[in-house]
Amino acid sequence: MATSVRNNFMPQSLIANLQQVLISRNDAVEGKIQREEVPPTGAPCSSLSPSPASVGDVSKSKTVEENDYPKTKPVVFVTNGEGVESPGLTLLVQALVRDARFDVHVCAPQSDRSVSGHSVTTRETLSACSVEISGATAFEVTGTPADCVSLALSGALFSWSKPVLVISGVNRGSSCGHNMFYSGAVAGAREALICGVPSLCISLNWKKDVSCESDLKDAVNVSLPLIHAALRDIEKGTFPKSCLLNVEIPSRSSTNKGFKVTRQSLWRSSLSWRAVSANRHPSAGHFMSNQQSLGIKLAQLSRDASAAGAARRLNSHRKNVEIESVGVAGNFSPQQTVKKYFRLEFVEKEQENVDEDLDYRALEDGFVAITPLSLNPTNWFEIQSLVSNWLAVALANEQ
Repeated sequence: MATSVRNNFMPQSLIANLQQVLISRNDAVEGKIQREEVPPTGAPCSSLSPSPASVGDVSKSKTVEENDYPKTKPVVFVTNGEGVESPGLTLLVQALVRDARFDVHVCAPQSDRSVSGHSVTTRETLSACSVEISGATAFEVTGTPADCVSLALSGALFSWSKPVLVISGVNRGSSCGHNMFYSGAVAGAREALICGVPSLCISLNWKKDVSCESDLKDAVNVSLPLIHAALRDIEKGTFPKSCLLNVEIPSRSSTNKGFKVTRQSLWRSSLSWRAVSANRHPSAGHFMSNQQSLGIKLAQLSRDASAAGAARRLNSHRKNVEIESVGVAGNFSPQQTVKKYFRLEFVEKEQENVDEDLDYRALEDGFVAITPLSLNPTNWFEIQSLVSNWLAVALANEQ
């Protein structure tokens, strides 16, 4: 402590005495403070060696503090192609919720959009409605699987920015070969990859009149070790980042021969179009009527109506002639509009002499086919090698 003494009106000797007294007093005060801070040797020191009771109090307060701020669970996001009410999605979500290691969020199409491909909805308003699914935070959306994933990852629907893993499944029906391009389920996983989130697409090779719901449950059990391995290695940073994994589970999943990394084949289902009548399918006529009315309203609201819009309004005054045959027979007046209705069906076909490393052959042979799908097809062999090495180590750690 610095002390200043003004000496303009005091004798020099008195000033010297006062300064000496002040210095002595300061020394005494500082010595007392030091003695209080440093206890004598052998004396208990509460500040350096807390009592057992105080140690317990510290530990207890630390535990309370940790409980006040629990670790957040990794978020797993689930979608599919068949719609929110699909049993495959429900069974998968139930299994993940029971695991209790994840926060499970769901955003899936309101209706079946299995073959919607990677289509997204523009110029229309989508609705998202909350639904109850086994303890998960879930929404159904009036859009495609790609819409669901894009909306969820945008941050507009859920409070988090990105999940740890996106899973599309479990879907009924194979997405092998060129069927992948039609698959809404694969598109959901691909949209996640585009957004920079690791993803899996899981499908069961569903056989009509043969497969049943218990096969879906078995497919979920088969896929869980792969999901756990992916989540563990995503956290470690060792999960392949440049591709999604398209996981195809054989129809008899409980007796599968194991996991096999495969290449995408050229196989696809045959597309079969057949003509139908509006009388046998009244919903088709109703749908077309609604679409026509919507088109007229939009054309009327447009201030710069195009020639196509004007033609549409003109067609609304014509008489519709519904026919079922493929060819148009007879002559029709200019005031008549010919309208046909068709339905598309996928017909499975066998393919022989297929390489054993291709997805379709491995699946038919009873393996769980894992096909890496990349946004850059030029580095396929590098990706296949990367996934093969990861799978061998990951599943070994799960056992």
